[in-house]
Amino acid sequence: MVLRLSLITYLSLFLIGVSGCQEGTTLLGAIVCQGIGRPVGPNPANPLGFRGLDARIPPRIRPGSYASPTPGVRFLDGERIGPHSYWYSWSERNGIVYTCKAGHIDIAHVRKAADWTGFLAAITLECLHNNETEFSFKLREPSLYFVKLTYPADWEGLAKKEQERIARDVSVNLGQYFAYTAATWHEILTWFGYQPKAVQSEFQSAFSWEDVFSNLLGTHIAVLALEDTEHDFSQAVTLALDRQLKELGAQPGQTARRAAEKVWGLWFSRPLFFTVMQRRNFDVGLNDGFVTPWLVPFVPECEGAQAQSLPVPELDFLGQYGFSMKLEIEPREWEKDKVLRIVFGFGAPKRTLSRLGNPFPLDGVPPDVKKRGKRLEPAVDFPRIMDHIQADAIRRYGPDVGLQAGGS
Repeated sequence: MVLRLSLITYLSLFLIGVSGCQEGTTLLGAIVCQGIGRPVGPNPANPLGFRGLDARIPPRIRPGSYASPTPGVRFLDGERIGPHSYWYSWSERNGIVYTCKAGHIDIAHVRKAADWTGFLAAITLECLHNNETEFSFKLREPSLYFVKLTYPADWEGLAKKEQERIARDVSVNLGQYFAYTAATWHEILTWFGYQPKAVQSEFQSAFSWEDVFSNLLGTHIAVLALEDTEHDFSQAVTLALDRQLKELGAQPGQTARRAAEKVWGLWFSRPLFFTVMQRRNFDVGLNDGFVTPWLVPFVPECEGAQAQSLPVPELDFLGQYGFSMKLEIEPREWEKDKVLRIVFGFGAPKRTLSRLGNPFPLDGVPPDVKKRGKRLEPAVDFPRIMDHIQADAIRRYGPDVGLQAGGS
């Protein structure tokens, strides 16, 4: 009996490890990473921090789901997703919800983006509290993020309460900017074959039709939660998430499943045991500053609904307070050279650079790019990388890969 239980346990762990972007990994990852019900207390070094957050404690693991009616995907009633918890909670439910104004939403991605926004805001606030001009952070991927802050000239002369007010506002907005940038970087990495688990690439989940909007929605919800002075972070996220889903027209689970079935063969297919994405949503807000979600056509419960776009976080707010900031990413994944080659052209012949979409030949890489070494500046380099990815997608799938097949 003991042997049988051991075999079942090891087999379960193996299956969870190779299951990829599926709900089944959430339970094990959460328990291993943070335990059950462990409280998040204030950091004594910064008593002015956000309630329910600690810059020393990163969020737990929350793998998402494909928005396709395939094994392992849970479709949820938008009004029954349970309370949010930065730590693991038995009552939190994750899966796919369908909304009339935003299409399919991956609740795990929303929660994860919200938590990372809160965590990065807490880190930033602590650094501002200590008047630090440089700091770094990382998420679950090996990549490192480097931040350089320039304070306003009169910062030291401001009253303490004014400093605290400004620091909180700057931290909230930078936390959102960092989290959304990191979520976009994750999508980029997965396009190039990033494998958080050695046996399976997450390529098929890269820029799937619900991911980018779900991530962005999570950062907006976190901003609302961080501005809530009556509740701790998890409670505030619960309230904000519930409000947002209602405003977006969240539907019952059966509607979410039927909507996914409508785009089978159009947006995705299911040969053998693997989901294959036939359409990708590459809208990360680079063109107009907004991300527009994909709506499944002809969902009776949502007749006449229009897609509700969300603004991506920008840095204009820094000038209001006299701050400036520079963010760089140092890739450390196995796939890093594929991305760096697009930006810097290292080790690639001219004909390869042309095929990859790099606009600079080897002898024409601008000096400012050369000086950066092997770090990326998202504000400068993401547009070039996204151009390459979209060109690669067209080569793989044809010119309609970024269009809502079957949609309007």
